[in-house]
Amino acid sequence: MDIKQHISAYPPVVAVLGHVDHGKTTLLDAIRETSMAEREQGGITQGIGASSVGVMHDGTKRSITFIDTPGHEAFSKMRSRGAQAADICLLIISAVDSVKPQTKESIDVLKASSLPFIVVLTKSDLETANPDRVKQDLLKEEVMLEDFGGNVPSITVSAKTKHNIKELLDLILLVFDLQKPSDYAEKIGEDKPLEAIVIESRLDLKAGPRATVVVKNGTISTRDEVYVQGEQFKVRTLVSGMGVHVDEAKVGEAVEILGLKTVPEVGSVIASARQAAVPKMDNSLKKVLEYTPQNTGKVTLTIVLAADTEGSLEAILASLPEDVTIVEQKTGEPTEADVLLAKSTGAIVIGFNIKVRPSVKKLASTEKVVVRNYTIIYELLDELRDVLEGKKLAQEEEVYGVAEVKGKFPFEKSFAYGVSVVDGRVAKGDKIRVMRRDDAVGEATITSLRVGKDPTSKVEKNHEAGIVVSGSLDIQMGDVILSHN
Repeated sequence: MDIKQHISAYPPVVAVLGHVDHGKTTLLDAIRETSMAEREQGGITQGIGASSVGVMHDGTKRSITFIDTPGHEAFSKMRSRGAQAADICLLIISAVDSVKPQTKESIDVLKASSLPFIVVLTKSDLETANPDRVKQDLLKEEVMLEDFGGNVPSITVSAKTKHNIKELLDLILLVFDLQKPSDYAEKIGEDKPLEAIVIESRLDLKAGPRATVVVKNGTISTRDEVYVQGEQFKVRTLVSGMGVHVDEAKVGEAVEILGLKTVPEVGSVIASARQAAVPKMDNSLKKVLEYTPQNTGKVTLTIVLAADTEGSLEAILASLPEDVTIVEQKTGEPTEADVLLAKSTGAIVIGFNIKVRPSVKKLASTEKVVVRNYTIIYELLDELRDVLEGKKLAQEEEVYGVAEVKGKFPFEKSFAYGVSVVDGRVAKGDKIRVMRRDDAVGEATITSLRVGKDPTSKVEKNHEAGIVVSGSLDIQMGDVILSHN
């Protein structure tokens, strides 16, 4: 096989980068005729996936492997990792919205990687599309398109009408074929040493550790004895991007591997020979249980973090507010042990795209541990910031007293509440915050305060009273009332 045939046999690995909602996954849907975009939470791709498509190019059947990298700003590291595993990149930009923050970030990733890339202008079927404006904006980012005498090709497409989809595939292969063919000729063949890059990994409670890899050198087959991070394992199963079991994966192809002993770190290399072990973060239970929060006077939030995949975990860790302290981080479902750990360290349990079993929920309720699960990363981050802000506000406030709601009675067109003051004092005219466990129900003002039938201005600790508050808060038995300035 000559060099030209070698490079034709090598499927180029293509990373897809760009701003959120600029049509990356929809474009891939048009290419591979799937409906992944409709299944995504919030319309945002939140985990790296890889799939291969076939295309006829110059009379020869060729393949292209696509890595669909996430578009939300929190996944910058995942975008960078996708570029490192790729041969070519597509910079996806909406012809309507032009250059956005994550577009600029993607451009930085592309420049750092030194990989060839193609600018793909999506949504060209819309009346508000303005490709010329996008090209001018790219000039400001020092992206020199071929239209302006540079070396970066561009193409205008529409996933909806399929305009220029076949032409895009041809352009990808053309750009790839212009690369140094001898570099790829050396990688083809079953006798070549295996090198596969882990682009995603996770723990499946039924199937065990799973990892999605792109083969960059040699071939991987079922029953192969291979190594990752210095540890040997036998490949039990290989699954293609379309969910089909396959016997092998060759250079440029992406597969999911089962049979691993542990969840490998994203970016690690699976090889046919033992390599130097990669240092791993020590997350042993012993170390976690020895965690003792330091009283520095600084407002912090302590969490136990459980995510669906290593990629999601990495993205969340990179985006957490600096005042969040992590006592445990893991992939997979939270367990009863995680709830007890959260209880002992004063933490809350945060999950991302995972399931929480009923037994875990029941224990959390018994131990009064807050468990939150999210499917959209920016909702997770926004709520953590809100909780931190609330804690800071509470620290700045002077709390006059704390009372527990013991009774609820109809009063005129609203309710009156029987309370027991457990700390400080409660007074007429006080601002109050109603708390249910660790959640704030709302704010109000005490408009009436009575002991028995007699009006009073203030009630001290260890005494009971009846109160009426402004507004229409949903106050229930067992709620706690904080009287503050």
